[in-house]
Amino acid sequence: MTASSYELASAHPDPRVHGRRWWILAILCLSVFLVVVDNLIINVAIPTLARELGATTSGLQWIVDSYALVFAGLLLACGGLGDRFGRKRMMQLGMVLFGAFSTWAAFTGSTGELITARSLMGVGAALVFPGTLAILIDVFRDPTERAKAIGVWSAVSGAAVAFGPVTGGFLLEHFWWGSVFLVNIPIVVIGLVLQGVFVPESRDPGAERLDVPGFILSISFVSLLVYTIIEGPHRGWASGATIAGFAGTAVLIGAFVVRERRTAHPLLDVRVLRDMRVTAATSGIFIAFFSLFGFTFLVTQYFQFVRGYDPLESGLHTLPFAVGAGVTAPIAARLAMRFGAKRIVPLGLLFMGIAQLWAGSFDATSAYFGTIVGSMVLMACGLSLVTSPASESVMGSLPREMAGVGSAINDTSREVGGTLGVAIIGSIFSTTYGPKIVELISPFGLPSEAVDAAKDSVGAAFFVAEQTRSPVAQAAIRDAASSSFLTGFQAACTTVGIVAIVGSVLAYRFLPSPTSASDSQPH
Repeated sequence: MTASSYELASAHPDPRVHGRRWWILAILCLSVFLVVVDNLIINVAIPTLARELGATTSGLQWIVDSYALVFAGLLLACGGLGDRFGRKRMMQLGMVLFGAFSTWAAFTGSTGELITARSLMGVGAALVFPGTLAILIDVFRDPTERAKAIGVWSAVSGAAVAFGPVTGGFLLEHFWWGSVFLVNIPIVVIGLVLQGVFVPESRDPGAERLDVPGFILSISFVSLLVYTIIEGPHRGWASGATIAGFAGTAVLIGAFVVRERRTAHPLLDVRVLRDMRVTAATSGIFIAFFSLFGFTFLVTQYFQFVRGYDPLESGLHTLPFAVGAGVTAPIAARLAMRFGAKRIVPLGLLFMGIAQLWAGSFDATSAYFGTIVGSMVLMACGLSLVTSPASESVMGSLPREMAGVGSAINDTSREVGGTLGVAIIGSIFSTTYGPKIVELISPFGLPSEAVDAAKDSVGAAFFVAEQTRSPVAQAAIRDAASSSFLTGFQAACTTVGIVAIVGSVLAYRFLPSPTSASDSQPH
């Protein structure tokens, strides 16, 4: 087969779609950027929300995780809906819902109301995200171009990690906190118009009816697990409620697996997980985003509470992450094609693990152009080395008609990993920070209500310091809050670093070699 005939054989059957495939990729990336940015734009506003809404650490975790939790819980179902009813149609419906609930979130007045609005935004995001990767796979039929396109798609996801805090910081500098949600509206409008004009519709002609019991079970076990982890520090890790939560999660996971194996039309065909390319790659993505989201949840608070930066400065100080991710992602796709995902994905997880252990050494005087920048760039490079090759490994191992399912598996591993990252890292932080701050401020003879507030929230601890009349006591309580934050931050980062390094070893052990998996073959 000549080069020209191969290009025609591997092209989209509609010449117009094939001719504008790179423009379609740009439009899909805009949609990805929107939903990923909103996963993280809220992080830079955490100290502001702690002050304005009186949110506790648990409340802040829920403000962040409510979006990711619903997003993760609905991805499998929404991937199936896109396969059946049309991926473009579901993506556009998601954009409309995302814009509507972003508007509501901007004008909420309490922690509970904001959590609800963020949850509903997650519904829109879950309808958008699977369609982007599934349509990409349908448009890019050539495996080499597909790998490059996935590399660009991954680079946009990585860059959004840093541009979220920068955008949020700029908006908080000039407007009120609700502006971090209103900024979504013009992007939604532009995205809807461009999708309507340029993006082709695609679906799985063999798609069956939605597996409602599987859908309910998938949401239930993810929700119960996250709820149990977030509330663990407050209820007690050995309490009956916490143990019951973990036991209930295990039962629900078992019921989900049994249901999916027995039904003729499963939400998730668990048999695909027998392919180690799929299982090991999705596990790598899970660990990478577990590490990333946990770190970003805390580092923006580190910049503001410990270093004293305002929101914009805090966001700008995360830019090295965007640079590292943007540069590495396209290179990662080529490296994976040359050396195989088995070598590249474990290297990425190793980089992320080392970066987290490095971040665990941060203190109040750590050199920004040294320890901090170095750890963020290394983490960004590690993320790119995982996401692009692992995503290609998942999508390349499944037939094109299962692109929606493959995309949903890939995306679910990202979102569940990120959700649990915030939940677990936040809980490790709370478990360490709470006792430390109580120990340090007890000698000041503060009212028990003030001590309890400081224990529940770092922002409340600084507020307690401001209310103290003695300048000496103010400074001492601020120092105590900063020291306690660093104790929790260091414990959390060290834990995640160990998890990522263990994940690196497991990825190298279980990812098939290129020769056995036929990594570069089209499906």
